[in-house]
Amino acid sequence: MTDDLLARHQAVLPSWMPIYYGDEAIEIVSGSGRHVTDANGRTYLDFFGGVLTTMIGYDIPEIRAAVEEQIRTGVAHTSTLYLIRQQVELAEKVARLSGIPDARVFFTNSGTEANEAAMLMATNVRKSNQILAIKNSYHGRTFATMAITGHRSWSSSSLSPLQVSWLPSGDRVRGRMAGLSDGDQIDVAIDELRETLATVTAGDVAALIAEPIQGVGGFVSAPDGMLGAYKKVLDETGILLIADEVQTGWGRTGEHFWGYQAHDVVPDLITFAKGIGNGFALGGVAGRADVMNAVPAISFSTFGGNPISSAAGNAVIDYVLNHDLQANALRVGTILLDGLREAAGSLPIVAEVRGRGLMLAVELVRPGTTEPDSAATLRVFDECRKNGLLVGKGGLYNNVLRMGPPLTLTEEEAREGLAALVAALRTVNAETP
Repeated sequence: MTDDLLARHQAVLPSWMPIYYGDEAIEIVSGSGRHVTDANGRTYLDFFGGVLTTMIGYDIPEIRAAVEEQIRTGVAHTSTLYLIRQQVELAEKVARLSGIPDARVFFTNSGTEANEAAMLMATNVRKSNQILAIKNSYHGRTFATMAITGHRSWSSSSLSPLQVSWLPSGDRVRGRMAGLSDGDQIDVAIDELRETLATVTAGDVAALIAEPIQGVGGFVSAPDGMLGAYKKVLDETGILLIADEVQTGWGRTGEHFWGYQAHDVVPDLITFAKGIGNGFALGGVAGRADVMNAVPAISFSTFGGNPISSAAGNAVIDYVLNHDLQANALRVGTILLDGLREAAGSLPIVAEVRGRGLMLAVELVRPGTTEPDSAATLRVFDECRKNGLLVGKGGLYNNVLRMGPPLTLTEEEAREGLAALVAALRTVNAETP
């Protein structure tokens, strides 16, 4: 960097905002395809995509052209008090893709706001502030979404407008579900749900919110069919199911367009964000008309679904569908998953390799135990950067490497990134007693 941008950052931004690589923090100044370049001129293969947000990659002509065309009109914002063609067209696409009959769509600026809006709708239609949430989950940083976040590192307040009851996560490494088969795990989860409803709620629960694959929680997922099994119980009393697809949406898991589609279920509400804007601020909720229309007062999002972000969103969805990026995520994700699992056999620091499509994780532990090793994780994380690869971190104990490359990743780039990651794991494994 040409100036001490890190010191300037620390002088004016809050201390609780994390920044990667400590004293060697990097400023990304340009990008192309799946690569980014920092202020010192070093180029990296990006396997984290701005936390799964730069979903199509960098400097994509189709997306740039759509945004530039809208900018040339001179209209960046009108508010939703006026008709916005780009927003209506995007809502039509999202409604069609949601899988929910007669769906309605409300746009926001982020996934946090999307989940906050879903809480507003669900609690209004059910006339209850009781919510079921999953341990190890993350749903946002605002007042209500922190309350439904089951991840200690991201819960900065115990105050809440909601009454939350917790269900077990799908963690196979440790905890309630460790070592269970898929069928046994679903059976235990349903027993826990019924017991929770019978003992610690007032009966009139508004909704269950769940990530098909837990993002910040380290890409932990329950067995296929879990959400469908939950829904059968929820339907007995009309409790809504909200699928938080902020990280799993738009074909990222490869096998399905939405994460919920692995579970033989259709949610009442779907929240989305991150990848749909490919870096432009855009999120939202899609859901059943009766639930979406349940808000009894006037409400709107000033910037949600603005003309520029909506133009980007339209271009992103068109690109995903026209280039069949879901199939590409499955193809190149399989290269990564198979390669990581093969390498893990000779790496005692690796407890589990998991994920789907281009949503992959490696959990690190002390060899021979299930004790989380956050120090080793940090060393692998730094080694990846030295090897020219950017990855993410996460998990309840900060001992999980997270990979969410752009869905346009090529097979050659997948193998390049795999080699860099495996080399980093082997270096740290050799250093670990």
